[in-house]
Amino acid sequence: MAGPRRDTRGIVDAPELFAQVRFRRREPAAGLRPYVDNYWLIDWDLSRPYASHVVPHPSVNLVFQRFEQEDGTALPGPAGFVEVSGIGLELFTQKLERRGRVCGVKFRPGGFRPFAPERPVAEWTGQRLPADEVFTPPAPASDILDPPDEDARVAALDRYLLALGPEPDPQAERAIALADLVRTDRTVRRVDELARAAGLSPRSLQRLFAAYVGVGPKWVILRYRIHEALERAESDPEVDWAALAAELGYSDQAHLIRDFTATVGVPPTAFAPH
Repeated sequence: MAGPRRDTRGIVDAPELFAQVRFRRREPAAGLRPYVDNYWLIDWDLSRPYASHVVPHPSVNLVFQRFEQEDGTALPGPAGFVEVSGIGLELFTQKLERRGRVCGVKFRPGGFRPFAPERPVAEWTGQRLPADEVFTPPAPASDILDPPDEDARVAALDRYLLALGPEPDPQAERAIALADLVRTDRTVRRVDELARAAGLSPRSLQRLFAAYVGVGPKWVILRYRIHEALERAESDPEVDWAALAAELGYSDQAHLIRDFTATVGVPPTAFAPH
């Protein structure tokens, strides 16, 4: 079984998060990798509250979670609860306190629809809803959260997702490939460029992304560029913002700063390492 992965894209102040909680990313079973990017596992035991902040990816997440109350009982119940979290359009903030555990499934952009083919993914965007409104039956949270061994929890996630039997879908494969192209190829800066690469009209590309990714291709392009800018801001004390703006496809530095600030809540200079 593959070991832990460390990936900080989208995490605001990743060193602080890793200092506060035990955070790991794990590979899914081979049969799930066309659809699932990774599992993310968090455990914490805090003496005082901590708020984590993440600039969301263009991904749907399935989240098994348990939060402990002051009296030591779990919230909202001893078994925990399960949510489907659609693509978040704004900065995601989660307050963590006392003790808890989360086991999450991050689907690849475009990879969730084969598990829930009845509805377009755009219907889940911006929503967090109980898993039983999406999957029948949902996995009991305790099946995933209870095993004390991390490998056992990963294996339980594998069994549950494989049992759902994701439906092969050429359109899903196409959407996954195009979203991955945006993530990995910085020269793809405009929707019309992506449409040409896909051999689609911009309108057809928009429909494909709404149905299978959950947001439009322009949003995906901009979000991955903000991830890049955030990573640069946190790692390089002397960022040339004008040059980075040009590299990421912005017309000027001001537009990059505006998008960054609107997404993260503060300008990129607030994250410069000292």
